[in-house]
Amino acid sequence: MPNNVQIRLASRPKGMPTEETFSVVEAQVPTPGPGEVLVKTLYLSVDPYMRGRMSDAKSYVPPFVVGDVLTGGVVGQVVESHNDKFHVGEFVLGELGWQHYNLSSGRLTKLNADLAPLTAYLGVLGMPGMTAYFGLLDIGRPKAGETVVVSGAAGAVGSLVGQIAKLKGCRVVGIAGSDDKNRYLESELGFDATINYKTVDSLRKAVAAACPEGVDVYFDNVGGDITDAVFLHLNDFSRVALCGQIAGYNAEKVEMGPRLLSQLLIHRVLLKGFIVSDYHADYGKAAVEMAGWLKEGKLKYKETIVDGLEHAPQAFLGLFRGDNIGKQLVRVAMPE
Repeated sequence: MPNNVQIRLASRPKGMPTEETFSVVEAQVPTPGPGEVLVKTLYLSVDPYMRGRMSDAKSYVPPFVVGDVLTGGVVGQVVESHNDKFHVGEFVLGELGWQHYNLSSGRLTKLNADLAPLTAYLGVLGMPGMTAYFGLLDIGRPKAGETVVVSGAAGAVGSLVGQIAKLKGCRVVGIAGSDDKNRYLESELGFDATINYKTVDSLRKAVAAACPEGVDVYFDNVGGDITDAVFLHLNDFSRVALCGQIAGYNAEKVEMGPRLLSQLLIHRVLLKGFIVSDYHADYGKAAVEMAGWLKEGKLKYKETIVDGLEHAPQAFLGLFRGDNIGKQLVRVAMPE
């Protein structure tokens, strides 16, 4: 076998990560022992939450260890198995390393490549899809005729949130960082209105214009100035699903913005942060419904795919520049 190329965390970044945050190392391909499976990596998921794991600050998941291989969602193919549950050639999903070959003790999910493309299991039918489904439906509780606002709307999660809200009969407003992304949201995904937060003179006025009857549900992927602007237009008894705060992930100190808790009090707003793994027991039910919508053409998705494991760091950094539309993936190898 060829050498096992790995992407490791070289140092903890201060502020925005750089290419020097990562190191590319060659190691031997591991040999599976009793009960173990050797998995060839096909696709890597690149996600903003990984930035938090590069810091040693306390969070909901343990930090990466400096010098260790980075880990994330991986779709792969079994190439050697000493585990009766898995056979050579099967496709699997797991939390595995950024490397060409991974050893697993069997904590893997088998995938059906005939049901959906393999990449969908890292996107619409994977963690982003579950995040959109539960965050919107369990916390946002959208009702027909309500206005739903989504920040980070052209990303893997936000683009699905908007479409599910449309399926529930809502008016949907997306906030993204380019005119091309907003055209995609309106023309292909059916969003009712969009805001380019990079070009408007006033976010507050832009939200007011796009939401003349106020905001009933806000799905927050971003935080920062965008969330400040949306909070000023929340209706009585509105709901906020706090999913991500990417605007502050690379900040070296907490930025002080307007103190808007009074808005939550005045309008009796429900704000709840959530981690998608909280809903793990219900993934099966959600995946069935999401797959049904996908098969019926009611859900669409877009992927931005970078080729080559060595380009995974650049793909990750691109998340913070807004390079991707939809799900950001790295294609490491083709299926055998």
